[in-house]
Formats: sequence, C-alpha cells, structure tokens
Amino acid sequence: MELSGKIKWIDETKTYGSNGFRKREVVVTTEEQYPQHILVEFIQDKCDLLNSYQVGQNVKIGINLRGREWVNPQGETKYFNSVQGWRIEVLEGAAPSEMPPMPPPSAFEPAEGDAKEVDDDLPF
Repeated sequence: MELSGKIKWIDETKTYGSNGFRKREVVVTTEEQYPQHILVEFIQDKCDLLNSYQVGQNVKIGINLRGREWVNPQGETKYFNSVQGWRIEVLEGAAPSEMPPMPPPSAFEPAEGDAKEVDDDLPF
C-alpha cells in the first residue's frame, strides 16, 4: 500500500530495550477533502530513510498495516494496529511554485522565414 501527503512532523530515532530496537515516527497529512494526519513508524534500519526529509515536503510512503493481539493482566483481549513504512520518496512535481512561469503564447514567434512557408523535403 502507499500513502501520499505532506510531512507534518518527524521525530528523532528512539531506541528501546536492551537489544537496541529502534523506531522513528513521521506524521503525514493527506491532501484530500478531509485531510488526515497519519502516523507512520519506521523501524530498525528503515529509520535512516527519514534522514534526508524535512517538514513540508510532499512524499509518497510505501506502508504495511500491522495488527497484534494482547491479553492484559485481567484477561481481556485487546487489539492494536500500526502503520509501518518501508520506503519513502519525494513526489515529483509536488512543488509547482518552484517552476518558472510559462511565457504567453505570443512570445513564441517563428524564428526565420514566413510562417506559411512549407518545407517539403520529405523523401516520400
């Protein structure tokens, strides 16, 4: 699955437990009628994928949905979901403001000769 949107927040990499489990979170805001703020976790070696990204960038993230079951001390079963990222890339053309404005059609004049002149040098 994929998720597209603008980076709202990027957390620092955090290490948990004695075995060095690493996790880094990012929040992406979708661009739709009702924007959603989606928390995506990057774990272990995937944490480093976020190093070159900044808040405000439009990105596409490859995600997996993960679910797990937990039984609390009282014997009640609880279920938890998480969104794990495994790939991230900048969306192409996501920043149209960086493109220079297009000149008006009148700026495109024929370079030489008459515009009605036909160049007929085709071999067939």
